[in-house]
Amino acid sequence: MTEATGPLKGYRILDLTTVLFGPFGTQTLGDWGAEIIKVETLTGDTWRNSGQFRNRGMSGQFMAANRNKRSIALDLKNPEAKEVLRRLIPTVDALVSNIRPAGLARLGFSYDVCKELNPKLVYAVATGFGQNGPWAARPAFDEIIQAASGFASAMGTDDEPAFVPSLVGDKLCGMALTSAVTAALLHRERTGEGQMVEVPMLETLAAFNSIEMFGGLAFVPPIGPSGYNRMKARRPVRTKDGWLTMLPYSADNWCAFFEAVGHPDCIEEFAVRDPVARARNIDKIYDRMREFAPSKTTAEWEEILLRIDVPHTAFARLAEIAEQPHLKAVEMFPVLDHPTEGKIMQARPPARFSASPASIRRMPPRLGEHSREVLREAGYADEDIEKLIAAKAVGTAA
Repeated sequence: MTEATGPLKGYRILDLTTVLFGPFGTQTLGDWGAEIIKVETLTGDTWRNSGQFRNRGMSGQFMAANRNKRSIALDLKNPEAKEVLRRLIPTVDALVSNIRPAGLARLGFSYDVCKELNPKLVYAVATGFGQNGPWAARPAFDEIIQAASGFASAMGTDDEPAFVPSLVGDKLCGMALTSAVTAALLHRERTGEGQMVEVPMLETLAAFNSIEMFGGLAFVPPIGPSGYNRMKARRPVRTKDGWLTMLPYSADNWCAFFEAVGHPDCIEEFAVRDPVARARNIDKIYDRMREFAPSKTTAEWEEILLRIDVPHTAFARLAEIAEQPHLKAVEMFPVLDHPTEGKIMQARPPARFSASPASIRRMPPRLGEHSREVLREAGYADEDIEKLIAAKAVGTAA
């Protein structure tokens, strides 16, 4: 393991999260230098067996959201395991959980209880629905939140909604969780005050979706329908030999584009110099663009669009994303050596810090890989650790 260098170096976090929303958020905290102790059940995070794996419990999806963490396995229904957690809480700066707050309280770890153990604790809960609303007790998954937030309606239509084929709710909310925990730690640095932080999925994704999709509903009373026409009009264009996204955006972009393709008449026909009129005509403009596209190859279009400084790119196939020229040049997907899983490829931390660089220091852990290590740090003698394992209060990696 290399030494932590990120901006959160020195912070210690208990991670009681599973699947993707919570673990993705805490992994970023770990990438940024925080020490993450992942607390799992004796059977482990269910995400461990989602997708493809060489060894059971170490799926590619799990490993992509759980590096830079140590794993301790605890049966929190066992009083002795609860005592382990009580001994760990005073040693950390934050506790992050996606166990519903009522469930945490039943286990004996409500915010009030944890605050008694550690008055400066940042206690962050990743929930499906805000705990002050009528849906507080409902379970939530990505599809539920895409549907309830209007995201599926925006992806499809009100009459025929569609899901984004990605766990976009989990990942966006994971980013929000990272930001919220970091902000609460900053507040504590300034004031010495810990606090409870809640990041609810529905509220987070609904706010995210509303920015452009509210449309006329942003005014009270509404001045027009919901939605953003350009979002519905945009789609890939087929070239002579493939696919391309062309995105003339400004008036200058559109004028340059129609001049370059030999149709300056479209500048006046579609009033592209006027942003309001251009928005009104956007469907017709994109239809005309699609008419022009098959006349040239993707490479020929890229040469033209680069010359006139119009945003564009060819499409990258998922199977070839690591070879996309820019991503390959910036070494976005390094190949890492995992001690039990062999060579794995992951996205490196994308944020760049000039003075305190993020890093990958620890490979994703096996279930309970660090149980003994963490217990020793908490003051347990080896004899007592073996008793906890024998009592099935604690689990360890095979």
